This record gives sequence, C-alpha cells and structure tokens, in this order.
Amino acid sequence: MAQVAVLFRLMPQGTDTDLKAVAQEIPRVVPAGVTIRGMQVKDIAYGLRSLLVSVVMDDAGGVLDSTEHALAKIPHVESVEVMEEGLL
Repeated sequence: MAQVAVLFRLMPQGTDTDLKAVAQEIPRVVPAGVTIRGMQVKDIAYGLRSLLVSVVMDDAGGVLDSTEHALAKIPHVESVEVMEEGLL
C-alpha cells in the first residue's frame, strides 16, 4: 500500500493558546498507523501563531479524515486544515 505525506495546519482559538500543550496532545490523539514526522510553530499575524504538523500514513480510505477529526478535537484548537498532501 502506498504512503501519503500530509501537512496539517492547526489554528488555535486565540493568541494566548499554549501551542506546546497542543503539540503534546498530538501523539495521544492520532490514529494508529499515523507517524508524526515533525511539528513547527509558524507566525501568522498580530501575535497569532499556527502549529504545522507533518505526518505520514497509509493511503487507505478514511485515515486522512479520521486524523483530521482527531486533531480538531484537541482542546483550544479552532480549526484544522490540510495544507499539502502527496504520495511518497
């Protein structure tokens, strides 16, 4: 089965959201078979920052959606967006 690399952008609820605490929750919520490759905080504007999360997963039906929904359930995460997706 093919592998897919996905870059998610997690937007916090506000400028005072602790992105380190959000990052610590990610390994606990991602579905089995999803490998976290990296995380990076990115400045947006006016003190707002996002958390970029790079993962690798099998190209199986529903894995991308279940990962996106799991990330969206992390406390203080306003939204989750798929920024990039590609086959490895």
